[in-house]
Amino acid sequence: MSDITLLFLIIAAVIVLFITEKVPVVLVALGTALALYFSGILTLPQALGGLGDATTIFIASLFVVSAGLEVTGVTAWAGQLLIAKAGESRVRQIVLIMLLCSGLTALISLNGSVAALLPVVVVMAVQLNRSPSQLLMPMVFASHAGSILALTGSPVNVLVSENALAATGTGFGFFEFALAGVPLLLGTMLILVLLGPKLLPNRGGAAMPTDLSKHARTLVEQYRLDSGVFQLRVRDTSPLLGKSRGDVADMNAYPGLTFMGLQGGTTGRPLTRPTLEAGDFIVVRGEADAAARLAADMHLGFGPDNEQGNAADVLFNRTSGLAEVVIPPRSAMIGTQVFPGMVTESGDLVILAIQRNGEELPPGKSELRVGDTMLLQGTWSALDQRLADPEVLVVDSPDVVRRQAVPMGLGAKAAIAILVLMVAALATGIVPSAIAGLCAACAMVLVGVLTVDQAYKSVNWTTVILVGAMTPLSAAMSETGAAQLMADKLVAVVGDLSPYALLAGLFLLTAILGQLISNTATALIIIPIAVAAAYDLGVSPQPVLMCVCVAAAASFLTPVATPVNLMIMGPGGYKFSDYWKPGIVCMAWFFVIAVFYVPMIWRF
Repeated sequence: MSDITLLFLIIAAVIVLFITEKVPVVLVALGTALALYFSGILTLPQALGGLGDATTIFIASLFVVSAGLEVTGVTAWAGQLLIAKAGESRVRQIVLIMLLCSGLTALISLNGSVAALLPVVVVMAVQLNRSPSQLLMPMVFASHAGSILALTGSPVNVLVSENALAATGTGFGFFEFALAGVPLLLGTMLILVLLGPKLLPNRGGAAMPTDLSKHARTLVEQYRLDSGVFQLRVRDTSPLLGKSRGDVADMNAYPGLTFMGLQGGTTGRPLTRPTLEAGDFIVVRGEADAAARLAADMHLGFGPDNEQGNAADVLFNRTSGLAEVVIPPRSAMIGTQVFPGMVTESGDLVILAIQRNGEELPPGKSELRVGDTMLLQGTWSALDQRLADPEVLVVDSPDVVRRQAVPMGLGAKAAIAILVLMVAALATGIVPSAIAGLCAACAMVLVGVLTVDQAYKSVNWTTVILVGAMTPLSAAMSETGAAQLMADKLVAVVGDLSPYALLAGLFLLTAILGQLISNTATALIIIPIAVAAAYDLGVSPQPVLMCVCVAAAASFLTPVATPVNLMIMGPGGYKFSDYWKPGIVCMAWFFVIAVFYVPMIWRF
């Protein structure tokens, strides 16, 4: 049995396993690499080379960059903007997502744009109570169309332009691709807006995040803190200067006012010094009139943004947050005496409220029991560190809450700057894409946006392994001559027919190969054959090359066609068969543009 026959059998088996979903997709991908090695088609370095391929490394680094944008609240901010502009309208949501993704793809790449926008769209879907599967696939299909809006949209564009320059002396201009890309994008948008509800599944991923965008308000209402919380700044003339916590906590002279804690004026953290200094804050809860009397008597100033006593803003912001914990059975904290306003042993968290069976405990000290809940307040870093304590159960992770509910939080400017520099590096080509991605990922850790552990956890290893394990299939197609054989037979069939028949044949071959191997590898195989066929027919290579470019972007039918198709498979809850339903319609539109529209712009 020849290597080509053996390769086709392996490909057929892989496709069947992907479609039937009887075996996890990661095992199918790894099995593909192993089969190529044991069959002798590829050597060991070739079979496992995809795991260290530059594209695989680039995709892994993009997950880290995306996590940096998410953890600092940049994605929450972008999601809020999208929601504000789109509202409840499904049409506006899809149109705005597709426009944003296609525009970003034109500047960097499919992988970069989808990785950056994936968490934004998921959060948007959660907040609007819409299935992510209705939004994620339109985003990815828009990225495919957006890759033909500018020269930097895809490596295939560069290959096509360089070959056009070599063949005709004239390459394609930077934005000349948009002459084909704009109608591709508009048609794709129209298809998914009109037919999306029927063609797309209506489901979410296996582990959809909870909508925590209004988390602060939920906790304030749950613990009845919405009667008014005030930050009162200690002035230079205040008689409370030099007083201890015990002196300040006595609110008997101000009925209706409850002491909640002290905060350092420069850090915003719970005060650890024994006495108050000018600029420190006293946090109280109660009626505005009582707070005003206290401020007047003690020469205190209201916090700059909290004159109205908005508890959510005072307690939950860019620097500090809230967390709810439950006392589990056998906890060492059972029997511990606590009270509202108490600072924890670590010195950086304050107990704001305590509830038992859903009811707030009376003022004064209380002994903790199993099932009691406490509302804690402190800086985000303190919440992250202290709530890893096994003696308490955290209801909602502060890290997850911050990502959704605190737009443009600490580190957001640094994360945006890193993203901009990465985009600039990708757009200019000053360094390879994998280097740009790795530098950006390392920068996210170096500037403190992410910890090393957070960076590790942010990578979707399933996607990375799938991409790396399936990449050797491209080498096998070239190594055995299978791709060349298919291309030669196509030219033999359509070579004597009209130029339109050649475009149709090239589109079909390129699109079919593009579902199995990378579109860059497909283009490298098809481009020389396309140029030779154009010369044989006596037509200009430009429309033929642009046809190949459009066909290479039509990678819609399977999740393994491109890395971005794989990226959305988990979050969108997609199955293998979900891709071809909308994909075949969009591919038909790409076919029309490539075969009939392209020759109208670039003449034969």
